[in-house]
Amino acid sequence: MRTFTKLAAGAALIAVTAGAAKAQEGVEVLHWWTSGGEAAALNVLKENLQKEGISWQDMPVAGGSGVQAMTALRARVTSGDPPTAVQMLGFDIKDWAEMGVLGNLNDLAEEQGWDEVIPAALQEFSKFDGDWIAAPVNVHSTNWLWLNKAALDKAGGEAPKNMDELFALLDKFKEQGITPLAHGGQPWQDGTLWESVVLSVGGMDFYKKAVIEADPEALSSDTMRQVFDDMSKLRTYFDPNFSGRDWNLSTALVIEGKAGAQQMGDWSKGEWLRADKKPGEDFVCIRFPGTQGSVLFNSDQFVMFDVGEDKRDAQLKMAGAVEDPAFQIAFNTVKGSVPARTDVPDTEFDDCGKKGMKDLAEAAASGNLAGSLAHGHAQPSAVKEAVFDVVTQHLNGQITTDQALERLPQAVASAQ
Repeated sequence: MRTFTKLAAGAALIAVTAGAAKAQEGVEVLHWWTSGGEAAALNVLKENLQKEGISWQDMPVAGGSGVQAMTALRARVTSGDPPTAVQMLGFDIKDWAEMGVLGNLNDLAEEQGWDEVIPAALQEFSKFDGDWIAAPVNVHSTNWLWLNKAALDKAGGEAPKNMDELFALLDKFKEQGITPLAHGGQPWQDGTLWESVVLSVGGMDFYKKAVIEADPEALSSDTMRQVFDDMSKLRTYFDPNFSGRDWNLSTALVIEGKAGAQQMGDWSKGEWLRADKKPGEDFVCIRFPGTQGSVLFNSDQFVMFDVGEDKRDAQLKMAGAVEDPAFQIAFNTVKGSVPARTDVPDTEFDDCGKKGMKDLAEAAASGNLAGSLAHGHAQPSAVKEAVFDVVTQHLNGQITTDQALERLPQAVASAQ
């Protein structure tokens, strides 16, 4: 990303301005919300804009965490034809902002009072050099465990509170003849599981030291050894077909009772809701065992690119619609996330949504809120990908725990 030259960025800006006249009216939106629950949530925004006379041109790029989407975006910007708005996460936003190709939302933000209602942790990514460049849609958190309630009841009905209790529950699921832990073998999914185990084994102080600060001693410590050993044990509870599987297909296994549990962010809930399942009746949502009281977050934001004046009005209407409290409720109740605004009541949210909002508020107040590495809110992309490489190789048995402890700090240092 950072190898883009200023010349290329400037050329892109010139081309955007020159090409504005031929651009389609309305907004063109690049995103990776392609699963059923995600698409249903996005339709809420599409329909709201259509009521205002704003047309919507979809540019979906499948692939959780947005890695493929960012590849597609680089190609569009390099050719001088960026979309109007792009779904983006964390440090990717900072990278694009540094290129000088993003729009300015200050007037709209001031008019709607964003500074007062959007948490500082999100503003860290929504602003660049003090200017608003993105409209946050939601707050997701990654350290969740989703359980099939029938399978849990058959196993005794007790939700696990630590790693030992989790392993015991997974053993009971295995005895039931179902896949104990549904997992999709993609690097970002491996990283999502790994960061929850890091938080569970080491606590928030260790997570911040190892992941946020990338401390070499923490990355090669005995605590990290336990993390990798636990990851190896969790691997024994996967089904044989996990490699390369999309996250929502793993969710479907738990919904259908073919698997007992899935570790995944709260976007997973959107799939349960789309299947007409209810929390407390059909599924159980808990913080990943050992992490209650702490929250790892990521926030989907729509980043606005610098566009011609003929598209500017539609772009501002889209940004304003994203921050409308009614939309924040309608979208997040479908998506599984919680609102990006702190002034939205929880009355229309289900039990999992209420828990997510309560957990987020408590974690923010106690200092136990931290960015998700796997979803771009703890480290820049290069470091994230370096961690993914080590974690995925280890999870697939290509390197030992000793090798992982040696390679992890080296990979992180090389990527910084």
